[in-house]
Amino acid sequence: MAAPGGKYFIGDDELKRAHPHHASFQQLWETKWQMPASMGVYPFMFGYKKDFEPIVANMVQSNAAFQKGMKEPYDWDAYAEMFFPKAEELAHEAVLAEDQEKLFLASELYFLREHPITEIVIPHTHGTYSDGPSLYTYVHIPFTASPVSPAPLVIIVTGLDGYRTELAVWIESFRQVGCACMIVEIPGTGDNPGDPKDPTSPDRVWNSMFDWVRKQMSIDQTRICVWGFSTGGYYSQRMAHTHANKLKGAISLGGGCHHMFDMEWLNWVNHKEYPFDLANSLAHKWGYGDDTEKFKEEASQKFSLVHDGTLDRGGCCRTLIVNGSEDSIFPVDDAYVAISHGDPKEVRIVPGKPHMGEPESFSIVLTWIYKLFGIRANPVDQIKTLPFKPKYSL
Repeated sequence: MAAPGGKYFIGDDELKRAHPHHASFQQLWETKWQMPASMGVYPFMFGYKKDFEPIVANMVQSNAAFQKGMKEPYDWDAYAEMFFPKAEELAHEAVLAEDQEKLFLASELYFLREHPITEIVIPHTHGTYSDGPSLYTYVHIPFTASPVSPAPLVIIVTGLDGYRTELAVWIESFRQVGCACMIVEIPGTGDNPGDPKDPTSPDRVWNSMFDWVRKQMSIDQTRICVWGFSTGGYYSQRMAHTHANKLKGAISLGGGCHHMFDMEWLNWVNHKEYPFDLANSLAHKWGYGDDTEKFKEEASQKFSLVHDGTLDRGGCCRTLIVNGSEDSIFPVDDAYVAISHGDPKEVRIVPGKPHMGEPESFSIVLTWIYKLFGIRANPVDQIKTLPFKPKYSL
């Protein structure tokens, strides 16, 4: 651990302090989500605060809502059902706008874009009997790219709960700086075919992915980097070692590698920064279902990149690790672990910031990518394209 005396950097007192948003969905909205909803940023990409407000009101209006599971531990089916009526209403409004030839409004409601995103289904040719058959990805290659003038590629690896439908928010901004972009999910989430309980399954998935990338003549095979968000950062650190010959660089934004699996850490994270019960969610993601205690017992020996020898493999690609100093989802101590093993790596810790070090971390990462690829651009301009603001009112 990074602190003296075998302590986590954030300290014992902070580790054991419960965050107020775990008390109820109302507290989650009022203390954590209302602000990002108004800004149109994670986890409300492509979202409009006005559309969420009636959902929130319905969730908190009575004790009956609590009986339906609108507090921890959440009844996830009941939770999801609360969003369906508004979704159906917006879908109806889209059809109505199209019928009335209000095409700009219809395009916004349908999320149609001037530069379309293509869903590519990649056969998982390297899979085993425990893996799924296909990797579903979102890809955009700028129309200016060609075999004569190929574009660099940024592969975004999503996190525990930010799937490719959400992280697609980055595609247009990378198009504007001349980069192709691919969004993939991690084993145990979304449509990734990797066996979540098999620590080596991601290696097979990325083998299949890179087989497809290699055949794309409009992608510059010498300028490919991977950017892992949160739990995706764990996978980008692994990929930096297992697929170094395919990558010019790898970024782990908020990702862990070792102490994230400590039983001591996992025993406290359910009441920390993450909106819900993190240890339980990680247990599901890594294939343990509801057996969270078994996950806590086995996770470190099974998935730690120290215990499995990954970080001590020679020849990793150039790697950047970024996080906030006060991260209580994955301990910032793991950045110290990463630079203490294997090849040298670059690290930037954002003081006083929580998980992933946002918003400062985005400029840090983008500037690093620009230098890696030889791109002349301003990260502030790229970041300005991310927040969602509806242009047309219903």
